[in-house]
Amino acid sequence: MSPVVAAAVLLAAFTHAGWNALAKSIKDQLLAFTLIGGCSAVIAAVTACFAPLPRAAAWPYLIASVLLHIGYQALLMRSFTLGEFGQMYPIARGTAPLVVSVAAVLFVGERLTPWMLTGVAVASAGLAGVALWGIRGSGTRPHWPALLAALATGLSIAAYTVVDGVGVRASGTPIGYVAWLLAMQGLLIPAYAWYRFRGTLLTRLRPHVGRGFLGAVLSLIAYTLVLWAQTRAPLAPVAALRESSIIVGAAIGALFFKERFGGPRIVAAGLMVVGIGLMLRAG
Repeated sequence: MSPVVAAAVLLAAFTHAGWNALAKSIKDQLLAFTLIGGCSAVIAAVTACFAPLPRAAAWPYLIASVLLHIGYQALLMRSFTLGEFGQMYPIARGTAPLVVSVAAVLFVGERLTPWMLTGVAVASAGLAGVALWGIRGSGTRPHWPALLAALATGLSIAAYTVVDGVGVRASGTPIGYVAWLLAMQGLLIPAYAWYRFRGTLLTRLRPHVGRGFLGAVLSLIAYTLVLWAQTRAPLAPVAALRESSIIVGAAIGALFFKERFGGPRIVAAGLMVVGIGLMLRAG
């Protein structure tokens, strides 16, 4: 992984944590994901008009990814409804890297060098430390429905990461791929919200439009950068490095949602830095 690719993935980590925090800041998660998904779909549809059309070989992966992303969004909404941001976000993101590492070897045919494997393992240990401290640091017994929703979210992240990693390489156009992906997946949740709220949806959305639009822009930037990086580096280290966003998420939880951060998360962040260094050493 080159320094340029690593920088792109780290920027994606920051922007991803940002849009998730904006979503969490809106109390009704259906409204939050309606705004972010709907605005993303509109921006992506306009972008798709100017970007190259993905090659035919990429479309089965695009369709599968749309379905996986819809499931991911439903699970993420459930996680944010049931638990704290600083706990749910790390668990959801932290389960993905090791699953992606195994899946990339088994299904994509990638080979991990010893440096890459060590980097992924160390970075994942840091991610797990943040997640486990989140359970312990809450001061209450684990809320198992929330934890299970967050873990299922992580599995869905791993699934669409592998699918998109293969699909974007087959597409010949990372921008075109992400534009069509977000344009298609962004319509279902707004359609459901329109059905559920009938004639009151626009009134409910109006106070949150600014945050929704900003979240959509950050979401587009984050995933475009990740998909571009997946065309330049193996899936496993990209996935692990991307999940450094949970450190950003933990800091956001402490600063804006008044959740605990603490020394153990600082240690976990240090492990994450070591893992990033090992992955860069592999490049």
